[in-house]
Amino acid sequence: MSLADLRKDYSRASLSETETAADPIDQFAIWFDEASRAQIPEPNAMSVATVGKDGRPSSRIVLIKQFDQQGFTWFTNYDSRKGVDVAENPYVALLFHWVELERQVRIEGKIERVSQEESDAYFYSRPLASQLGAIASQQSRTVESREKLEQQYETTKQQFGEHPSRPEHWGGYRVIPERIEFWQGRPSRMHDRVLYTRDASGQWQRQRLQP
Repeated sequence: MSLADLRKDYSRASLSETETAADPIDQFAIWFDEASRAQIPEPNAMSVATVGKDGRPSSRIVLIKQFDQQGFTWFTNYDSRKGVDVAENPYVALLFHWVELERQVRIEGKIERVSQEESDAYFYSRPLASQLGAIASQQSRTVESREKLEQQYETTKQQFGEHPSRPEHWGGYRVIPERIEFWQGRPSRMHDRVLYTRDASGQWQRQRLQP
């Protein structure tokens, strides 16, 4: 079978703009809860797309750690490629794809760093090995070998022991959403798409998009 012949007709559910929550964060909470209860592997996995000063896009999968009315939060190395990108262009796009439920959620907005207190709280909640890994890895930089990387980790482990401090280059980002789209697969590629956009007053407006 050729790639052109690979296709699936979606038929699990439907999505109506009149039946979704007035607030997209509330709607996201409903869908996230359903994805979690469906025991989808890592329902908190999302793609983060950034654009550097050279105009070239880059995307990767990260794990969301919190969402609320303030936005969508995850944690990473500020010196990584995505950290460099958002320092130059603070607008990013997030994507959740819950394939088992035939759903996507697309989020676009402006990114900001969370407070040091929030970064501290999450860093110290992580397993010790993950704390040490965040210190040892110079994320996105080249390394000559796996052995060299493991040596960096062992050196960090010996230096910091069981009580490492959160490094200044590691912490949280929060995306403040401006557009959130909910996509539900439907038969014959006539998918349901409901888009929320934030107006000048900060209120959310809701409309249906053609598939």
